[in-house]
Amino acid sequence: MNVKRLPAITRATAAAGHEIGNHSYSHPALYLRSPRFISDELAAAQSVIADTTGAAPTLFRAPFGARWFGLREAQRQLNLLGVMWTVLGLDWKLTADRIATRVLSRTENGAIICLHDGRGVRANPDIGATLEAVERIIPVLQSRGFIFETVSQILCPTN
Repeated sequence: MNVKRLPAITRATAAAGHEIGNHSYSHPALYLRSPRFISDELAAAQSVIADTTGAAPTLFRAPFGARWFGLREAQRQLNLLGVMWTVLGLDWKLTADRIATRVLSRTENGAIICLHDGRGVRANPDIGATLEAVERIIPVLQSRGFIFETVSQILCPTN
């Protein structure tokens, strides 16, 4: 829904080299849902992302990290690899200081850091705490020798 609502931002994000994955269309919890519901959610997101960016996603992360019966088949049909996080910032509910502390204390080589583009699915989400935390996190991780890569670069290095 956010891609459909903000196509220019989505295109700019992709053009800047960021990888856009499928995270469902409306961000529902997928547990206790039918395989058809799950398939429809993933297919709708896949379609709007491909139509907006010109490229279909190859990665998927379930909303809330919740997987359910029917998800594997829906991913298979859309050729989506399921990926989870290794560091969850809890940025939808913590202050910038606590987000930064949490991420910095848990990040190791190869980490996949999960942060969000707002606190809830809203037209004008509050992303202030996340942005402030990221401004703190990136320089510290860079000073520790970390580089930032897409998930596909981590999974399939070209070297």
